[in-house]
Amino acid sequence: MSDRIYIYARHAVFRMAERNFDRAMVESVVKAGETIREYTDDRPFPSRLILGWVDNRPLHIVAADNDAANETIIITVYEPDPNIWNDDFRSKRT
Repeated sequence: MSDRIYIYARHAVFRMAERNFDRAMVESVVKAGETIREYTDDRPFPSRLILGWVDNRPLHIVAADNDAANETIIITVYEPDPNIWNDDFRSKRT
């Protein structure tokens, strides 16, 4: 299979610039990170929340896969807030 094509939503590009994450960091998390939540009802493609680590910083990425076109759409990128997320950054505090 050929290399996956990554498409970045404008929102994701702005957030990446704000938070000093580059495309290589994001794509490595998408490839090797852990899907911690799936949003199967999202349209036009189901999306997922991915957790990964970059330079000891937790990173959450919301991405949607268009498998028919071999594309992954990066919707947003953020460093999860430890006041909102549990220590493992996989679930929110209650």
